[in-house]
Amino acid sequence: MTESNASDARDQRDQHEQAVQAGQQERMPDWEKRFRAPRVSLPDWAEDAPDRSLFVSNATGTYELYAWDRSTGAQRQVTDRPNGTTDGVLSPDGAWIWWFDDKDGDEFGVWRRQPFTGGEDEPAAAGLEASYPAGLALARDGRTAVVGRSTDEDGTTIHLVRTGEDPVEIYRHRESAGVGDLAHDGSLIAVEHTEHGDAMHSALRVLRPDGTPVADLDDTEGGTRELGLEVLGFAPVDGDTRLLIGHQRRGRWEPLVWDVASGEETDLALELPGDVSAEWYPDGTGLLIVHGFEARSELFRYDLASRALTELPTPPGTVSGATARPDGSVEYLWSSAAEPSALRSTAGGVVLDPPGMKSPGSVPVEDVWVEGPGGRIHALVQKPKGTTGPLPTVFDIHGGPTWHDNDSFAAGPAAWVDHGYAVVRVNYRGSTGYGRAWTDALKHRVGLIELEDIAAVREWAVSSGLADPDRIVLTGGSWGGYLTLLGLGVQPDAWTLGIAAVPVADYVTAYHDEMEALKAMDRTLLGGTPEEVPDRFEASSPLTYVDQVKAPVYISAGVNDPRCPIRQIENYVKRLETRGAVHEVYRYDAGHGSLVVDERIKQVRLELEFAERHLRNAS
Repeated sequence: MTESNASDARDQRDQHEQAVQAGQQERMPDWEKRFRAPRVSLPDWAEDAPDRSLFVSNATGTYELYAWDRSTGAQRQVTDRPNGTTDGVLSPDGAWIWWFDDKDGDEFGVWRRQPFTGGEDEPAAAGLEASYPAGLALARDGRTAVVGRSTDEDGTTIHLVRTGEDPVEIYRHRESAGVGDLAHDGSLIAVEHTEHGDAMHSALRVLRPDGTPVADLDDTEGGTRELGLEVLGFAPVDGDTRLLIGHQRRGRWEPLVWDVASGEETDLALELPGDVSAEWYPDGTGLLIVHGFEARSELFRYDLASRALTELPTPPGTVSGATARPDGSVEYLWSSAAEPSALRSTAGGVVLDPPGMKSPGSVPVEDVWVEGPGGRIHALVQKPKGTTGPLPTVFDIHGGPTWHDNDSFAAGPAAWVDHGYAVVRVNYRGSTGYGRAWTDALKHRVGLIELEDIAAVREWAVSSGLADPDRIVLTGGSWGGYLTLLGLGVQPDAWTLGIAAVPVADYVTAYHDEMEALKAMDRTLLGGTPEEVPDRFEASSPLTYVDQVKAPVYISAGVNDPRCPIRQIENYVKRLETRGAVHEVYRYDAGHGSLVVDERIKQVRLELEFAERHLRNAS
């Protein structure tokens, strides 16, 4: 065969493969296309080499890290692991990509690094044994890092790591902590810690590289005032000791500038009604403000000299990440419930549009406010176009619990809508975005308070004519999975069936098996350990109520999950089996969820099929 004929044959084969793929995509249902469509995260860029970026994409069917050289447009896949990789950091000089190497999603591992231009991986913090990660900050010198670690044996330790030298421990405490940031010139290290024992409200400490303390800031006041602080970043200027932090002194998250050398605090007092986060513009003269309010968000620039706040126009919806570039433009990842995510720039246009199949849109959300036992509850509702109730309805409960549902694109709820269901998402007490008091309200009566809010919204859904009371599904993942199992037992007559993904099922066993940082959170939420407050753990555990469950139950679980470990789920399943209760269990080889697209599609398909089987004859 001549070279020309060989080339023609290859072209024909490629065209045939493309035609086959196009045909497969044409026949693929919209809900599956949403999961398969290539997507990207907001790119991280190197401070001293801004043309070099790092992002996460599912382009290969598994979420992995990608390097992107903006000067040439070249992109390359950095990691390639069966269960995917999402934790990565680009060094300030753009020379190295650090990534966290765990085993099959168990979140316990070590940092490795790879040259930005490609090459072999190597240990990034030689001398440090495997652990759960507790923050990472890389210095501009290309050889220094601050590495946070968490283990059951040691609690939290933080180490200064320099290439060619043994790691030096600079911080240790039994309670949870983490690396916040490293000053621009490497002279200061900011740490978030919970030495006071309140894992929901961190205090701050600034250290020198030798571990010597420089300054402390603690808004908990010995536990009498439960206010949190968070590190947002040091000023990007050599010798500048200003640290941008978040505080809750007015009942919501807001930024202020703390000069750790002088102790001076500059309160921005932006008078925006919702939670506010911020990051520095690269020249240190202004702040990029992200304001979230009632499940939507917007962007502003705040000029530190003039104290002027200027809105940066974005479409209605949710900004899930934003960063200011050296040229003054802002890149942000935006979506709404109806429109898939896009990486945009205030300079105009889409920044990074992955090739391949495009995700279909969905239907917009409607806002509903319901009076509940603890105040007004915000719920987001989607329903198939052109339908009227009563409809089979899915209550899709978010995880966290310190998280919230918003007006952003989500393939899971869209899949239910495609199949004829209304979807209701509830920002129950414990959710973020509605003030500190709302987030902190669930202490001690954990799970039960959230269910009171969910029940109030369920009552509205039925009385308004939206939901068919005989066809209501309770579902969620992680904390949402926990609330699903708890709700099936505590409110057995309210739910037709339950679908719980990676849930807490047996709270006592979960506490003893979970990663150390989550043990600290549970002690904060419940007021102690299972041995210290057994009644509270019993009252909040789904296992306590398993004999009251009437509805069919579907559970999916990752066998390597360190957050909602498999043993406590098996304990719950055995009790269902003993009762002869209707249930199905799907176990998969990963951790707290899957980064593999095919696996995620399989899980959604199994959930849809389970609901169809058990709702078909419901009356």
